[in-house]
Amino acid sequence: MPLLFLLTLLSWIPGFLCWVNTTEQFALLEGRSLTVPCHYDSQYASYVKYWCRGKMREFCSSLGRTDDTHSANPAKDKVSILDDPVHLVFTVTMNDLKEEESGWYMCGVEIGGVWTADVVAFTNIKVIHGLSVVKSELIGEEGSGITVECLYSKRYRESEKKWCRSGDWSSCRLTDSEGSYDDASVAISDDRTGAFTVTLKKLQMRDTGWYLCSAGQKQEAVHVLVTPRASTTAASVTISPSQDSAHLHQPKLFNKDSWHSRNHLESLLVCASLVVLAGLVVLARKFWKMHKENTALRQVNNLKARLSDYSGDVGDLQSTAVVFRNMNSQDVHMY
Repeated sequence: MPLLFLLTLLSWIPGFLCWVNTTEQFALLEGRSLTVPCHYDSQYASYVKYWCRGKMREFCSSLGRTDDTHSANPAKDKVSILDDPVHLVFTVTMNDLKEEESGWYMCGVEIGGVWTADVVAFTNIKVIHGLSVVKSELIGEEGSGITVECLYSKRYRESEKKWCRSGDWSSCRLTDSEGSYDDASVAISDDRTGAFTVTLKKLQMRDTGWYLCSAGQKQEAVHVLVTPRASTTAASVTISPSQDSAHLHQPKLFNKDSWHSRNHLESLLVCASLVVLAGLVVLARKFWKMHKENTALRQVNNLKARLSDYSGDVGDLQSTAVVFRNMNSQDVHMY
């Protein structure tokens, strides 16, 4: 039993130490062709390579081998396999794929021998019936044109193709019996082999939005973005013959030091302005105070002059004390 277990492990050693690899998954529309690259280690350059369908090595149905005497023709054969030992890759081409051909496939290197396993890599191929677009978002400049490529599966080859603005069925453009449509803004061309193109002419800003390309009952959304046309008129300066470079004033540029110096000067000017303003306020207040005091003195003098005209009953007012209170400073003056 230990010996049998050891021999079993030895049979898997090539799979760990050496390798073959390929893309893990492919998806394509029904009726189209697929080419699968299988890369291998340099020591397998002279070995036989093969392609088969299945998930297990022991039950994989062979579809092509490099030692087949049949001359491979990738353009016509259903399955063809070609080896390139210089670049250490063999390629498998499958044509006119159908939905029922979806599944697991295997590219392998035949090692040979009773106790040695082949080196293999698996890939999953999914064949889809329907419609797809090469690019679902396109950008074009105002006044230019863009082309949308819509791909369809084999069973839609004879179906009517349409191009519509999403949500506006009255905008739909339909192909005729020849598979084409053409007007001033839209052109549609169907090659009847699996693709039709839609060309939008002389784009305008209002053409921005979502559209649908359609084959039969299948639809795929496409977003079109129209950008403004780049201005071709450059600003120019006209200089008379009498003018020279000495009369053209260059814009003043500020570096970091000059910018800080400018800010410092502005700060000083602001501070000086505030000091002057504060001085003017104090000076104005003093003038107002002096004005009020002079007004009060004039009133007292006038009162004395009028009282001096009276005699007898009034008495001598020269010794009369007159008291005046300054309401702002709270000082009391005696006259």
